[in-house]
Amino acid sequence: MQIRVGFGYDMHRLQEGRDLWMGGVKLDYEKGLLGHSDADVLIHAICDALLGAANLRDIGYHFPDNSLEYHNVDSKLLLRDTMNLLRDKGYSLGNIDATVCAEQPKLNPHIPAMQRKLAEVMEVSEELISIKATTSEKMGFVGREEGITAYAVVLIQKS
Repeated sequence: MQIRVGFGYDMHRLQEGRDLWMGGVKLDYEKGLLGHSDADVLIHAICDALLGAANLRDIGYHFPDNSLEYHNVDSKLLLRDTMNLLRDKGYSLGNIDATVCAEQPKLNPHIPAMQRKLAEVMEVSEELISIKATTSEKMGFVGREEGITAYAVVLIQKS
């Protein structure tokens, strides 16, 4: 069996008047993330990690932010398509370990729903998806509540 590891990172600015999507789940918060798509930083970091592990470049290569096709797109569709690209190359998911860094809103109560939604979209077991939440202790742009970041490490395998 061949295994590969990938790393993904994403950040988006918070802005009033937008919905906040995280891990495919819409959260009740007065601000959302600004981006060409729905700006789901967690899904974007996971996609980049998966694509990198399979040596398939990055999310911007496959889903460019200057394409009208992806304007306001639901990031769950990007994740589904990313998983199809991996499966086409003969890979399956070993596991995901992801961290979201945000001062607000508090994400821990939403983690089980995010795990369920991601597992559904990816067609894998929830047990393969670890999501953690942290803050930046009021430091930097995350600490000033100007944006949110996400990091993801994945293991994929080819039999």
